[in-house]
Amino acid sequence: MAKTVRVRWVEKRQFVGTDSSKHTVVMSSQDEENGTGISPSQLLMVALGGCTAYDVVDILQKKRQQLTGLEVTVTGEQEPDPPWTYRKIHIQYVVRGKGLRDKAVHDAIELSEQKYCSVAATLRGAVEVTYDYTMVEDE
Repeated sequence: MAKTVRVRWVEKRQFVGTDSSKHTVVMSSQDEENGTGISPSQLLMVALGGCTAYDVVDILQKKRQQLTGLEVTVTGEQEPDPPWTYRKIHIQYVVRGKGLRDKAVHDAIELSEQKYCSVAATLRGAVEVTYDYTMVEDE
């Protein structure tokens, strides 16, 4: 199943990426003149966070858990020299809900990390990816 995305240079160090469904994202360097979009290397972490968040919500809903919120924070450590490769990435989940079962949350995250998230699977072996989670009970 092939997917095609396009990246178009706008000006200076600013680019627009378009996916196969015509959704777009603005990317740029982070200097004062170009800081209009997300940096491509941080976009990788956003992709990882979005991919696993999608899975976790889907799995918890299928397990009939009363999920009311999910926030995923992804922190990456890059090498200090070019090409500034990510060596460690940590994912922190804050899962909100009513009567959430710890096992259900743990299993949902594990399934995403080990089986369903294509971004995590792509990074596996090249980057050390770790995670933790916190559950918050809503009233």
